[in-house]
Amino acid sequence: MTQEQPVVIVVDDDPSIRKAIDRLLRSVGLRVELFESAQEFLQSNRLDAPSCIVLDVRLPGQSGLNLQRDLAAAHMRVPIIFITGHGDIPMSVRAMKAGAVEFLTKPFHDQDLLDAIEVALEKDRALRAEEKFVAELHERFDKLTTRERQVMQLVVAGRLNKQIATELGISEMTAKIHRSQVFRKTQAVNLPDLARMADKSSIANIKA
Repeated sequence: MTQEQPVVIVVDDDPSIRKAIDRLLRSVGLRVELFESAQEFLQSNRLDAPSCIVLDVRLPGQSGLNLQRDLAAAHMRVPIIFITGHGDIPMSVRAMKAGAVEFLTKPFHDQDLLDAIEVALEKDRALRAEEKFVAELHERFDKLTTRERQVMQLVVAGRLNKQIATELGISEMTAKIHRSQVFRKTQAVNLPDLARMADKSSIANIKA
């Protein structure tokens, strides 16, 4: 079940830093989960809620940068805010190029962290909304028959009913009926909408 209340995951081996961040975030009504290592975080059960990670660069065992890399490789697109007491420019560039939302050097201002978390949580909400939409599109496209998929690909390519009929060896009326079914099942309101859906779900590239 989806938990709508956002959660901020804090991974830092310094208990005083964890406690300070925990107190700060709870003071503004955020839910917080604390971990002292990347391994401890990876072994935990993630809540299905908008989230982000406040991640120390230098950790015992697996480093924060390596955790960022491994999460990306596993397609776990959780926005990350790096914090470090030993930051340098090459390190921050590497983190930002890999998709980090922010790179803060300790000691940082509370408001800078809160601002970065707000950006990160909004980014995760957008990602989740996009993933939900794509999943819904796949459900709609799964309802299409093989012939309707063929017709849809031609419709998206800009073919008229007469051209679709000729290319598929069917009557123009049959092509028109299939076209109507495609729009009904996908809930597309017009051709640009259908093309956008097909592109987003990659269904147009699937050979029937």
